[in-house]
Amino acid sequence: MNKQQTTNTSATLRLRSGQALSAGNKQPTTNTSASLSAGNQQPTTNNKQQNLLITGGAGFIGSNFTHYYGQHHPGNKVVVLDALTYAGNKANLAGLESPENFLFVKGDICDRPLVEKLLAEEEIDVIAHFAAESHVDRSILGPDAFIRTNVVGTFTLLEAFRQHWQEQGKPEDYRFLHVSTDEVFGSLGPEDPQFTETTPYAPNSPYSASKAGSDHLVRAYFHTYGLPTLITNCSNNYGPYHFPEKLIPLMCINILLGKPLPVYGDGENVRDWLYVGDHCAALDVVIEKGKVGETYNIGGNNEVKNIDLVRMLCTLMDELAPQLPVSPAEKLITFVKDRPGHDRRYGIDASKIQRELGWSPSQTVESGLRSTIEWYLQHRDWWGPLLSQEYKAYYEEMYNRR
Repeated sequence: MNKQQTTNTSATLRLRSGQALSAGNKQPTTNTSASLSAGNQQPTTNNKQQNLLITGGAGFIGSNFTHYYGQHHPGNKVVVLDALTYAGNKANLAGLESPENFLFVKGDICDRPLVEKLLAEEEIDVIAHFAAESHVDRSILGPDAFIRTNVVGTFTLLEAFRQHWQEQGKPEDYRFLHVSTDEVFGSLGPEDPQFTETTPYAPNSPYSASKAGSDHLVRAYFHTYGLPTLITNCSNNYGPYHFPEKLIPLMCINILLGKPLPVYGDGENVRDWLYVGDHCAALDVVIEKGKVGETYNIGGNNEVKNIDLVRMLCTLMDELAPQLPVSPAEKLITFVKDRPGHDRRYGIDASKIQRELGWSPSQTVESGLRSTIEWYLQHRDWWGPLLSQEYKAYYEEMYNRR
């Protein structure tokens, strides 16, 4: 997650296992198995050492992928570039092993000289591009940062990587993985077929429009320059290290605090839910086996109405955290005014990646939610400090003033 920031390369930091991350910031006890688990999904193997640049690697999906990749490819070098905006957190990267192969750089993907320096000095051959402004509600309040990071930032990375790739003689094993969203496809009706890789784009929010623009740039760089790109469009992720503004962590934390559970509109909006560990396994497969220039949809095969998901969370929280301030937790459900342009349904057809690359999700929504809730119950020291004054002001504007 990046916003405009003046970057100084002297801000480079190396994180080592067990090392304090910042003065006065308690390092959480990290259960890497919770963030890396993807059931029995087997990671791919590649005998050639890769030097991987992960943008947005201190954010939610990016940090989970950083842990996953480091665990399954311990001999490869990983460089994380993250601006550490509100949703980026160095604590997400605690517990990484093989520190000699890991480098964290605080910086902005729009900083072309910094990106070029990293690509050259760290001999990067693969970029996994997660960095993005990603919250729809925030894009409605302030779309500027979304255009800058998601469109201009992606363009900056593409141009720098194209130059780097050309200077190295256009190696065939270089890859630029662009991680995107199903929201670029717009909204489905109750009986409409699920999104496929050929579904026309129809974004309905500043966020999804900015991601659609970045998708088109990545596609254009493959067709115009031959840049070895890959695009993935995923459904709603959930799991460890998820910033508390998003639906599932918001509900879990509010239940623990005895606060209302705000549900937009009538709660009948449908989303497909993908456990982040499954997503990480899919991205690993795409990097290793994906066909250059192709797009792959990644979904969890778990379409659920929002209100039903919230009720599932309440039931699980009643079971796993019996000393709740309000019990049963369903008493806290509160319907609030719907947000503008709220898409009614998303649904992902992930048959292409299953058919061509052999990946399929291993977690059901029930098993994934249980694992996620257990993680949040065990990591109050991680999410507690995130409930800052800025977060509380945002929460007040989004829910209490509706």
